[in-house]
Amino acid sequence: MNIVGLPALIDTYENYIWILYEADKAWVVDPGESIQVIDFLKQNKLNLQAILITHTHFDHINGVPALKETFPEAVVYGPAKNQHRTIETGLSHGDVIALTTNFSLAVFDTPGHTANHISFYNEQALFCGDTLFTAGCGLVLGGTAEEFSQSIIKLRDLPDSTPFYCAHEYTADNLKFALLVEPGNEQLQQRAKQPLFDYPQIHKGPLSTLGEEKNTNPFMRFDDPTIKTELMKRGATDSPTSLFKTLREWKDQFDQQA
Repeated sequence: MNIVGLPALIDTYENYIWILYEADKAWVVDPGESIQVIDFLKQNKLNLQAILITHTHFDHINGVPALKETFPEAVVYGPAKNQHRTIETGLSHGDVIALTTNFSLAVFDTPGHTANHISFYNEQALFCGDTLFTAGCGLVLGGTAEEFSQSIIKLRDLPDSTPFYCAHEYTADNLKFALLVEPGNEQLQQRAKQPLFDYPQIHKGPLSTLGEEKNTNPFMRFDDPTIKTELMKRGATDSPTSLFKTLREWKDQFDQQA
């Protein structure tokens, strides 16, 4: 399975729309825009089979109507909980979508950013929308800190080798905050020295692996002893919800001051 990320909403939200394709068939994840997707599909003589939605914020679904007009047989999958009118087939935790005979994606409930956020996973790819970013995570916008912390733990239990695809490119800012939180993390220091992604160019392949995120992303490490000590100084209690909430609020303050 080939996977590429098309940049979208470049001057505002810095999204990636992920296209999976094999032979003459393609699938699209979280199309916040449509023009570049349609152009890519036509240029590569691909027939859109389905659209996979992690959550229904506009920057993840606004491209759906034009894609459906161009490829009317493509099925729109997304969260079954509080199912949005854009979604044709609702999905819940444990559902599986077979894209090809050799490539299926399991559905995980990953609320927190929103109350009905889902992710798509197999050992070759994790598409987690706004639940987890490179070196960061999404805002709490409709979900709760308790839900978000449990979703992070759920993703953290997946294999380190899992290739990782998120919906936004905020790596530089996220790494600055990560170094503030955990300045003594040598693996994080090395990651911060690596070249950043060439956004807004098309990105081929994964952005990271879950192993890299577990080692360097503070939101995957919110209960690590070093980070926990700092968060408890900031008023957190020793619970996943409180630790995550305190870390997320710290990041929100950091973003406001940037």
